[in-house]
Amino acid sequence: MFSYKAVYVIVMREFKRFFRQRGRFIVSMVRPLIWLFIVGAGFTKIIDVGEGADYIQFILPGIVGMTILFSSIFSTISVVWDREFGFLREMLVAPVSRVTIVVGKLLSGTALAVFQGTLLLFIAPILGLDVGVTDFLAMIFLMTMLALAITALGLFVAPFLTSLEGFNVIMNFIVLPMFFLSGALFPISAIPRAIRFLSFINPLSYGVDSFKHVLLPAGGRLTPEMPIVLDIAVIAVFAIIMTFSAAIVFDKKK
Repeated sequence: MFSYKAVYVIVMREFKRFFRQRGRFIVSMVRPLIWLFIVGAGFTKIIDVGEGADYIQFILPGIVGMTILFSSIFSTISVVWDREFGFLREMLVAPVSRVTIVVGKLLSGTALAVFQGTLLLFIAPILGLDVGVTDFLAMIFLMTMLALAITALGLFVAPFLTSLEGFNVIMNFIVLPMFFLSGALFPISAIPRAIRFLSFINPLSYGVDSFKHVLLPAGGRLTPEMPIVLDIAVIAVFAIIMTFSAAIVFDKKK
């Protein structure tokens, strides 16, 4: 049966694991800062994005999206880890449904991703971007939707994998193309036509584009490329499909 208490326990376990693993915590915080202040600062001097913005401002929505992507996907590695070390078996024999376990993993992965993405928003004023209360709340909403969708994708894939090595290979095969084809570092219109369709079936593209609507100033050449209503609709539909798919797959896998 479904248990809210079990969901709470799973979420708290994942949070405690995250903060106790100092290496993981430090890397998750340092990675986006490297992209912003080293890669972004370097390309700012050679890439002109028009008046009213510079390149380091332009990539902030993409770096937030990257943080959500990496955090959400790799939070689901706990499924493979728990299977290898026997903890997943203990959860499965507990008097709770498998849907309870999926919901707990889904909420913990989403919450951790949103937490890390939110920390990056406090950097926006340093970059010269004005993020008001309304913008901040809008970003929380959009980050939650994207994190939910990406975490569900990870939970859909994880039950098919039997080792941590396999998880890393498959996830890198998924994560890196998703990031580079999302418009995080350059507009989707700059991607070669032969592979541009991949950007439009990439859920991260719509997440990054929705972040641009909120964070980037109006004007300039590198503005959002799709209506925000479309961004939200695609992310919501993808999240729903992946959540149900993950629940079905997790329930059928032994």
